[in-house]
Amino acid sequence: MAAVAERYESLVAAFDTFRAEPAFQAAHQSREWAFRRFLDSGFPTTRDEEWKFTNVAPVAGTAFVRAATATATRADVDRFRLPGVPMLVLVNGRLSRELSALDALPAGVTVQVTGESLGNTATGAFADLNAAFYEDFVMVKVAAHAVVDTPVHVLSLAVPGEKPAIVAPRVMFTAGEASQCTVIEEYVGAGAGVTLTTAVTDMQVGPGAIINHVKIQRESLTAFHLASFNVQLDRASTFSSRAITLGGRIARNDIVARLNGEGAECTLNGLYIGTGESLVDTHTTIDHAKAHCPSHELYKGILAGHSRAVFNGKIIVRPDAQKTDAKQTNKALLLSDNAQVNTKPQLEIFADDVKCTHGAAIGQLDDDALFYLRARGIAESDARHLLIEAFAREVIDGIPVEPLRAELMQTLEAKLATPGA
Repeated sequence: MAAVAERYESLVAAFDTFRAEPAFQAAHQSREWAFRRFLDSGFPTTRDEEWKFTNVAPVAGTAFVRAATATATRADVDRFRLPGVPMLVLVNGRLSRELSALDALPAGVTVQVTGESLGNTATGAFADLNAAFYEDFVMVKVAAHAVVDTPVHVLSLAVPGEKPAIVAPRVMFTAGEASQCTVIEEYVGAGAGVTLTTAVTDMQVGPGAIINHVKIQRESLTAFHLASFNVQLDRASTFSSRAITLGGRIARNDIVARLNGEGAECTLNGLYIGTGESLVDTHTTIDHAKAHCPSHELYKGILAGHSRAVFNGKIIVRPDAQKTDAKQTNKALLLSDNAQVNTKPQLEIFADDVKCTHGAAIGQLDDDALFYLRARGIAESDARHLLIEAFAREVIDGIPVEPLRAELMQTLEAKLATPGA
């Protein structure tokens, strides 16, 4: 144990300092347990099956410290604001009341901040680091029967310091019975430097509730983003998610959806963009625990330069989940000969009256489609752009906030137009 602790000397020192602060005491026991689990296991390696294609050695080899309390300017935040949409702003994992619009939250939505979480739903080294180092546990609640027309936007801003730092946002969304709401989670960076975001997000969707969820990750290419998202669906509820990954040196999303009530419906869609030397990893699990629950999943990737991607999609159908209808599709578009993707669909079926399908497709731009467009006088660069845009739009068009859809398409175009992409 001493050798392990020595290997993570900077983290051990940061945790010891944190022990003396009031924010630590609210959940001191769970923090101690989480940090002990981390020291016992350490960072995952490619010998671990779940991390076989994702080498986090650059993370493990960096001496991270706890993110300092930082200030951000309105200019840092305003460029991400959406017209008429109230924003909650977390700066290095701490809620900024000055930059947030708490008074503008729509009727039926409340926010509570505490230092004590409700337990650890996520597992693994990065979730343990979050449980050890988070400070503000932000709970966003949608009241039962509330129909909220205005989206709720949670912006997590990572502000680097002089040393590489861990940022540990922790957020829970709770949707009451028969409520409706759109939630936007966004992760961005401000300034130069190295950060490790270990985000943990939980969502509880009550009976008959309808939730649209959008996650956007566009931190810098010097940032690491290792996040866990867990959603619990009650009976007859509907949950739809779009996850857009645009940044990070290493970006991984572990997404688990549990359909715990009959008639629940889940959609997990996503789009990831890899450029340069970046690595994008998506691990999803849709766990069908009850009968008559459909699920749909579509993930698309666009990879350029020397970027790499991993997609692992698991569907579990438990014995009580008869009449399950689950569909999964993963497609990747390779824009260079050096880009690479590893994809692995998994089905674990323990019921007999079910429909489960999965499919994966990896390829380059269609030569026939390019020829067709060029034959009609469209320049090759414009033809490529049109085909890439059409590939991405299938996911982005499902985002129920029009200004955000338009802005994301512009960001996608700019990212892929960057030299060296």
